[in-house]
Amino acid sequence: MQKKTELNLKNDIIFQAFFSRKGNEEFLIDFLNALLKIEIKQIEIREEVNLEKLSKREKGGRLDLQAKLNNGIIVNIELQLRNNRNIEERTTYYSGKVISRETERGTDYKNIKQVIMINILDYEMLGFDEYVSETAIVLDKHREYEVLHGIKWYFIELPKLRKRNPDMNEKLNQWLVFIDNYDKELVKLAEKKNKTIEKAKIEMRYLTGEAELRRLADLEEKWEMDYNSGISYAKEEGKNEGKKEKQIEIAKKLLKLNMPVEQIIEITELTKEEIEDIINNK
Repeated sequence: MQKKTELNLKNDIIFQAFFSRKGNEEFLIDFLNALLKIEIKQIEIREEVNLEKLSKREKGGRLDLQAKLNNGIIVNIELQLRNNRNIEERTTYYSGKVISRETERGTDYKNIKQVIMINILDYEMLGFDEYVSETAIVLDKHREYEVLHGIKWYFIELPKLRKRNPDMNEKLNQWLVFIDNYDKELVKLAEKKNKTIEKAKIEMRYLTGEAELRRLADLEEKWEMDYNSGISYAKEEGKNEGKKEKQIEIAKKLLKLNMPVEQIIEITELTKEEIEDIINNK
């Protein structure tokens, strides 16, 4: 009998289903309290992620977790496993979309609530030792003065956490160790020190035992492998200065993996118009 692979919160499907599931609000509250250092008493998941929605991920669709805190702050969480070298642009673009969705016509600007974009990354992004980075928009000549408060971004780099000896008395470290699931001994310590995480572990066992959800999670991992395989293939083929037909063939493979057009252009050196022609003639 083939042994089942262990699924954890770094699988996007599991992450979305776990934190968005009705009845699991206490887990997200405990994590956000630790990260944001504000008192959160209630939380409203903007849309519970059901299996039908998760199934879209089979085609590589984008899934974010979005919640509204009791003080009106909107929190958007994205789990990013691979470095597409566009996270800064992506999170800036999507923060604007989050604000526009929350702003009805005629809304007074002063009533627009703060948006917090949390990016959990399984790769290193910033050239600093800190594995949790909070941004602030400040004046160029007065860096101590934060001029805009409407949007904040957090970047959590899990590989940097693994290189450190995190203080496991800190609740945020307990949650990051649990999410990362890299060091089993630290995960056990996190469960021991945090009863909410201990309860979360039980919920994870239940969640990952559901056949349909497990099927989707396995498909997610397969999609990731296919995606990475497509990247490797394209880079290898790209070393040879082949004919236009070879570039088009590579572009078609990458389009099937739902790779962003900008990246396909960079890899194949085709123009945007040529990529659009391929899309339109599928």
